Amino acid sequence: MLSVENISKSFGETTAVEEVSFAVEKGALFGLLGANGAGKTTTVRMILDIIAPDSGRLTWSGTPVSGLPRRAFGYLPEERGLYPEMTVAEQLRFFAEIRGLPRSEAVVKASSWLERLDITHYREKEVRELSKGNQQKVQFIASVLHEPELMVLDEPFSGLDPVNNELLKEAILDLNARGTTVLLSTHDMERAEELCEGVALVHDARLAFAGPIEALRERHRDGATLRLDFSGDREALLRKFPETRIFDEENGRIEISPAGVEPDEVLKAAVESGRVRRFEEVEPTLREIFIREVKGA
Repeated sequence: MLSVENISKSFGETTAVEEVSFAVEKGALFGLLGANGAGKTTTVRMILDIIAPDSGRLTWSGTPVSGLPRRAFGYLPEERGLYPEMTVAEQLRFFAEIRGLPRSEAVVKASSWLERLDITHYREKEVRELSKGNQQKVQFIASVLHEPELMVLDEPFSGLDPVNNELLKEAILDLNARGTTVLLSTHDMERAEELCEGVALVHDARLAFAGPIEALRERHRDGATLRLDFSGDREALLRKFPETRIFDEENGRIEISPAGVEPDEVLKAAVESGRVRRFEEVEPTLREIFIREVKGA
């Protein structure tokens, strides 16, 4: 597994990462989450041994990352790292070969990925002729051709339209299903919630939480709300629960915080006070949970 133990990094007077620790099990799809400037990219670059931590320890399967061959990792940076005047085919062969793949194998694997991501027709075009989204797909392919053990993706969905978002999402899931450990660094909480089983939340260079998403949800279970589509005596219903807070009310729909009251009690009271067309418990989103975490809620 990937073990990140109390790593810190400063640049002059600026602390970019301070005593961050988390672990990523082998074969997991794990999210490193935080707002822009939280310390995610610096953490990623230390994991990849691009920069060294000032203190702390980083290991992959017990071996310090500084002692691993570059081929062990794949990296899709947030910034473009392609050569604009090279064709897509030349670019992919080049990146595959510098990671040790024979040219014949690189050509076969590149062709498969180009077809998978629906950009075969750009094979002989120079990268500068491609849209931002298609450049992103080329860069993704370049980072996975050598079949790394650990794939690190820094804001991989940046610049992609909804269709290409889905193509890349499916490619990442397939890569993970084949055994590649995936670390997704992003501020896109909705995408992380959709893909990841575990997360590390960073805020202002420090760790706010690390562990399974379900454990994080359980920690914020009291933040759930109840949503009712209700017609009847609304005032009578709410009087029965004086501590209830109304979050939203529109056209018969009420969203409330039950304030420690069991949902079954609210449902029973609603049925007694009128007609219930819909009733559901809505858990807080990962975005809402993150905001509570960083605010110390």
